[in-house]
Amino acid sequence: MLIFYEFVKKTREERNFVVYFCRDYKIYRNREGDCVNNHEERINNYSRITDEIKGLSELCLANLRIDTDLFAKYDVKRGLRDINGKGVLAGLTDVSKIQSYIVEDNDMIPCEGKLYYQGIDVEDIVAGFMKEKRFGYEETVYLLLFGQLPSKEELAKITDILSNYRMSLPTDFVRDIILKAPSKDMMNTLQRSILTLYAYDEKADDTSIPNVLRQCLQLISVVPLLSVYGYQAYSHYHDGNSLYIHTPQPDLSTAENLLFLLRPDSKYTELEARILDLALVLHAEHGGGNNSTFTTHVVTSSGTDTYSSMAASLGSLKGPKHGGANIKVTRMFADMKQQVKDWGDEEEIKDYLKKLLHKQVFDRAGLIYGMGHAVYSISDPRAKVLKGFVEKLSVEKGMTEEYRLYANVEKLAPEVIAEERKIYKGVSANVDFYSGFVYEMLGLPAELYTPLFAVARMAGWSAHRIEELINQGKIIRPAYKAVRHTHDYVPIEERT
Repeated sequence: MLIFYEFVKKTREERNFVVYFCRDYKIYRNREGDCVNNHEERINNYSRITDEIKGLSELCLANLRIDTDLFAKYDVKRGLRDINGKGVLAGLTDVSKIQSYIVEDNDMIPCEGKLYYQGIDVEDIVAGFMKEKRFGYEETVYLLLFGQLPSKEELAKITDILSNYRMSLPTDFVRDIILKAPSKDMMNTLQRSILTLYAYDEKADDTSIPNVLRQCLQLISVVPLLSVYGYQAYSHYHDGNSLYIHTPQPDLSTAENLLFLLRPDSKYTELEARILDLALVLHAEHGGGNNSTFTTHVVTSSGTDTYSSMAASLGSLKGPKHGGANIKVTRMFADMKQQVKDWGDEEEIKDYLKKLLHKQVFDRAGLIYGMGHAVYSISDPRAKVLKGFVEKLSVEKGMTEEYRLYANVEKLAPEVIAEERKIYKGVSANVDFYSGFVYEMLGLPAELYTPLFAVARMAGWSAHRIEELINQGKIIRPAYKAVRHTHDYVPIEERT
């Protein structure tokens, strides 16, 4: 049954039509009351791929494909990486460092993976705040932005700043920007929201360091809210669930506020909050060479505003090759649980993994999701740190059998990949392998998996944006070689 809202509930006139809002779509009627068009039908028409578009796409495929042999001929580093996976040096950074090998006698020797934030081993950072039973994300934000660990007073100050900015999101922003235009994709909601915040900022285009720092701290504070509120709007308007818009609590950490805002009863355990906080710390930064952070540097180098830069980085992270991997991992395991009868039978698990590689099961992409990384070979330190706490959470949630399945796959997948594929470096579990399982145990909706990545990475993007501005590098514009032969312009009457 359709429920039409009266004018007081935001019915409005658009040109010659009166628009009646209902939960999922609009009904357009003319002034005489006759139904003119259904919004759902209009959207379907807008999204339809017509025969004309299909025909034109064939021209794209025929005329825009480049001979792959030319990449080798001209020694093109596709993806800015050489054949061995080593990245092309495009810039310098202090923000973080990734170590996956050591050099001895000019030979690159793989080693246990290491990740450093401003020169400090992330494993030591985690061990430090865990030992003292503190939340670590706010401390990590300070370290990444300012290049040093905070004192107690400095940590309290940055926590207060983030809390105050978190409480300053205008009420009408949530109502007018998020609730009125719910999207099925939370990353789209985040991008739109951040770009709209530009209109609320009187100094939006000021790229001085104090102003950019202020903008970055504000975004670090409010992006968690925008993510959760965007999901709540989607859940209500698209799935018909109750709408919950909780106000953030000034005395809670970022991780605690995420759980407080998301859950209808706002309740969570200490272990849940600490593991979510750990996930935020481990996702906060990962070198200047990853796709979204490189996007931050590229867009910042043009001199544009903070909101445009962050929205561009979000667009990069949204891509399934970058930020969406943990969703793929959980979906792969859901399929595995249905097809593997005995989760403790290693041969049955190996058989499923071989079928994955041979494109016989799941999405038939030939991939074991969560295994392998562009840089790490022997181990991803983030996965190693997260794994220890995943087991504790699985006990609290009664999901120890699922944890053992994950552990078995982590052990067996490298063996299967080595047997079935020719690889140039080792393969190990990456952080996405366990992070999706963590979010699943926390009861977080899959729609928020990638936004949570963005929530954490706002700290790293902010540090890199400020670093790029301080060092005033040239605009980043890599070279592309044109390989199409030139030819004459043909008058339209003579074209076949």
